[in-house]
Amino acid sequence: MRGSVLMVTAMAGFALEDMFIKRAAAALPVGEILMLFGAGGTLAFIALALWRGERVLHPAVVSWAILLKAVFEVLGRLGYTLAIALTPLSNASAILQATPLVVVAGAALIFGEKVGWRRWAAIAAGFVGVLIVLRPGMEGFRAASLFTVLGMLGFAGRDLATRAAAPVLSNVQLGIYGFFMLIPTGAAMLAVTGGAAMPGAPEVLGLALATLFGVASYWGLTAAMRMGEVSVITPFRYTRLVFALVLGVLIFGERPDAPMLVGSAIIIGSGLYTLARARKLRMATRAGVARN
Repeated sequence: MRGSVLMVTAMAGFALEDMFIKRAAAALPVGEILMLFGAGGTLAFIALALWRGERVLHPAVVSWAILLKAVFEVLGRLGYTLAIALTPLSNASAILQATPLVVVAGAALIFGEKVGWRRWAAIAAGFVGVLIVLRPGMEGFRAASLFTVLGMLGFAGRDLATRAAAPVLSNVQLGIYGFFMLIPTGAAMLAVTGGAAMPGAPEVLGLALATLFGVASYWGLTAAMRMGEVSVITPFRYTRLVFALVLGVLIFGERPDAPMLVGSAIIIGSGLYTLARARKLRMATRAGVARN
């Protein structure tokens, strides 16, 4: 129960983080937002590492897994930040919910994890849900929504690279390196696009709150996953979409339409089925081992 409550609270925090970033994007270029957000997150995770007595720079950081994680972190953050800046928050959050499906597919293709035809069918259904939300070639299609797809693929790649990272690196240390990469990325993007602006008090406060909610939610997510059975707690990740819908309607005046709601339901249903199927297989395997 505590793990489930922590997960829901973390998802609410991530939705608030997205909201504050979207509001800041109305006054600041995305490159500048990435720089400021990355700097804030880096400092916050450095403080956490020092408080926990962990090294800020660990020798294990020099590896292909960490390099790939950093690249995918940049792609994910860049794509998703552009998406929430240019498209409705609810749409971007709906597409992002397909990330666990991409992770399952990637784990099967890259790490050789066994995925049966039922879960492959659920993954395919989830991608159909993404297409319904995107509605390519139809009225209402937003080309900027493709940034969300880029962000989703980036976050999925980050999660897969994290699996391959050296286990001696803690989640806090990984958070330092991930957020730090946003600083040079944002600087490079700002150098190309230009438009740097002095952030006013609302933007500074908004990005500070985005960083606070982001770091706290990251901690809550990690604690929740370590507190209870993963297959029970993980489905509560989908509450992020509920919070995003509420914030989108109340703060930005968004009006989710039928394709967006139908596509979201398909994505979430596919993800829940995939989790339930994986849990059933694990239980069957444990039962077989016990009998043997």
